[in-house]
Amino acid sequence: MKLKNYTFLFSLVFIFSLMSFHLPSSVEESFDGKWEVLVKDTPQGNATIPMRFETVDGATKGYFLETPDGEEKAMSSVTIKEGKLTAYFTITGYDVYISLQKIDDDNASGSLMDMFPAEGKRVK
Repeated sequence: MKLKNYTFLFSLVFIFSLMSFHLPSSVEESFDGKWEVLVKDTPQGNATIPMRFETVDGATKGYFLETPDGEEKAMSSVTIKEGKLTAYFTITGYDVYISLQKIDDDNASGSLMDMFPAEGKRVK
């Protein structure tokens, strides 16, 4: 009887541990793809920054376009914790960071440098 109880408990622990490994991956990958991020109320007015995120082997990388006709540039770092993406990059000579929280699969909101509101829309 004791053996059956231990087997049952071990099975539950094993199943829950597998589930916990899968959850962070799906959150990170939820930002994968192309995004148009509108940063509002900067000293130069509103600015739209095209961004792209990809997750490979559990690590998320980010890229952006500084000018509409320019080449894609890599971000310094991208982290996702508890569904919030934070990305660091240098644009027009300034080191900045942006934070975005998912609203739904295609929309996110946050801020640039905790000063300027930002809205992200997934590009399909």
